[in-house]
Amino acid sequence: MPTPSATPAATGWSLVWADEFDGAAVDPARWNLIADCWGGGNNERQCYTARASNVSIENGALVITARRESYTGSAWPAAWAATQADPDAQATREYTSGKLTTQGKACWLFGKFEMRARLPQGQGTWPAFWMMPEESHYGGWPLSGEIDIMEVVNLGVECPTCEPGGENSFLGTLHFGDRPPGNVYRNRETQFPAALDGQFHTYGVIWQPGKFTWTIDGVPFGSLVTGDWWTAASSAPQAPFDRPFHLILNLAIGGNWPESTALGGVSAEGFPKRMEIDWVRVWQCGPGGTTQGGAGQDCTGGN
Repeated sequence: MPTPSATPAATGWSLVWADEFDGAAVDPARWNLIADCWGGGNNERQCYTARASNVSIENGALVITARRESYTGSAWPAAWAATQADPDAQATREYTSGKLTTQGKACWLFGKFEMRARLPQGQGTWPAFWMMPEESHYGGWPLSGEIDIMEVVNLGVECPTCEPGGENSFLGTLHFGDRPPGNVYRNRETQFPAALDGQFHTYGVIWQPGKFTWTIDGVPFGSLVTGDWWTAASSAPQAPFDRPFHLILNLAIGGNWPESTALGGVSAEGFPKRMEIDWVRVWQCGPGGTTQGGAGQDCTGGN
């Protein structure tokens, strides 16, 4: 896969960050490897580890591998442990997997964010490409927001209420509002049966001031605009999506969402499960990405 041009023709986009995963191992200058058995706040069934058996580089791709195996680790994310009554608490889960973030290494306010990936299939699988605020400027989740670029659960699973040929609904979502139970989300959804072909496809979002547009293989499938979101912590019209966010890649197993749809639970069949990522790229508007928001630039599509 050739390296993309730093200034894609006729679109106004400038490549400002990318990982082509051409090295021998995950680049620690770009990514943090997460290690905890917290469960993501969603009753997920995996422990995330930094082991090569869960996160590796193979043939120019990042591979996140979920394995069916018992594992014990910290019950808390590292950033939270010190604030817990028992900071050394441990948890044991029945699966392991991988999660990477760019927090503290790279974050952006506005841009085009894309991942080219081949996704695992099966009941209980939950691959995601998403963003969280670099700093919780407006307060804890979801006051400072969450941007889900791509999520799909139970890909390929056939059931009486699923899409013909197998579940293939992809979602892009914003989380915002007030502290739970006052949290709110809005999303856009599309069926994408081509994902069942086991090939690589490109998933992305274009984040402009006051607008999000989600894409698959460069084709938009839904947008949200100012007025569709809010935060109890500010009356600013674009808040909380007016601050820098960092990237997250992960493969969860089980959890409230995948286990509440299709056939329920997690199928033990087909493990290990692999999420293969050919590249992740970030563009912003203007030469060198200097304008960020795209004012005066034709940055509405293409790459």
